[in-house]
Amino acid sequence: MHYTNSKNIDTSKPKSKLVKPIEKNIRILHVVGAMNRGGIENWLMQVLRHIDRERFQMDFLMHSTEASAYDEEILSLGSQIIPCSDPSQPRLYALKFHRILREYGPYDIVHSHLSHFSGFVLYLARQAGTPIRIAHSHSNSSALKANKHWSRHCYLTFMKFLIARCATIGLGCSPLANADLFGANWKTDPRWRLLYCGIDLTPFQKSIDAVRVRAEFNLPSDAFVVGHVGRFDPQKNHQFLLKIFAETVRRVPQAYLLLVGEGIILPKIKQQACDLGIANRVIFTGSRSDVPRLMRGAMNIFLFPSLCEGLGLVLIEAQAAGLPCIFSNVVPEEADVVKPLLKRLSLSQPVSDWVNEVLACHNQISNVAQTETLKLVAASPFNIETSVMQLEKIYQTEVAKNKSSYANTRVFIPELM
Repeated sequence: MHYTNSKNIDTSKPKSKLVKPIEKNIRILHVVGAMNRGGIENWLMQVLRHIDRERFQMDFLMHSTEASAYDEEILSLGSQIIPCSDPSQPRLYALKFHRILREYGPYDIVHSHLSHFSGFVLYLARQAGTPIRIAHSHSNSSALKANKHWSRHCYLTFMKFLIARCATIGLGCSPLANADLFGANWKTDPRWRLLYCGIDLTPFQKSIDAVRVRAEFNLPSDAFVVGHVGRFDPQKNHQFLLKIFAETVRRVPQAYLLLVGEGIILPKIKQQACDLGIANRVIFTGSRSDVPRLMRGAMNIFLFPSLCEGLGLVLIEAQAAGLPCIFSNVVPEEADVVKPLLKRLSLSQPVSDWVNEVLACHNQISNVAQTETLKLVAASPFNIETSVMQLEKIYQTEVAKNKSSYANTRVFIPELM
């Protein structure tokens, strides 16, 4: 059951009356920033769609109080949306978090997807008596940490300490992601495990009218379309991507760049496109719910020069779509599923090297059929059915191990106000 107006619930005040949630075997509270379209959020939605909702109740605690892209579907699938703002104010956040656990719980599991901030989340969950506390690492930010201010280093170190003390399980989408949050020796601690995120392959099996898809964006039928999907964040390296395309379009006059996503640096990237004189060849689609359709119907290649990635699930999608992929070598090797489609390059290599690889894709049609790429992805750990099955097993196993102690600990949640 959900609260129909859960976005409007004021978590700063206790409620006198609450709708009693339907009892299910296992209740999980996922802690996220928001549920807009992105790698983590897309995977969580796939989990919600595919998990056995008769046995697992998934609710979502969000830092954002604004409407998110997936809110309506989350509610329609029987989950609750619970706002918990002010993460930058620890005491106020703690008050709200504990009140939420009292009023919406009890929860068997708190599953945090907030990178290092998961340390504080799981510390609060442990205070509240939640028996199973999961820190989930979805990224590898090690390449970005070298230039951080000393205060940021202190914060990251302390949060990793809290994770080590308060997490009963740690999950990561790749070995690099695990090392980023749980330390280089994560394999020596049985709490830290790999869980590969998966994608739903159904949209990649549907028939696509490429002419119609391209017409939606006024793309000529003979256009050579370089595609990219990712939030507009410095990590995704859009500035470098535009430099690559600016040189590409000089050598391939029919080239276009299709950028899917939204984010804080979008205005800056639009201005850069103007400064480079390529604004008329760059298409900004905004957030889209039909990424597989755009990949298969509009794009010729996929360009992904990220500065850091935990895995890069969208790269798996590009392979499922049968697209040649040119990407930075910071992407974990686990993402290499359809190797004939892939080309890794170092970010230290000049723009010209990247452009040459793009031109090579333009001049040579891939001989790998999409039916074959689908088979390879389906057989990989990145199939959503495999991913959900493994997650269900983790939830069930941990709840069974903690069942006796949980009965004694989950009742008490400290009153802080």
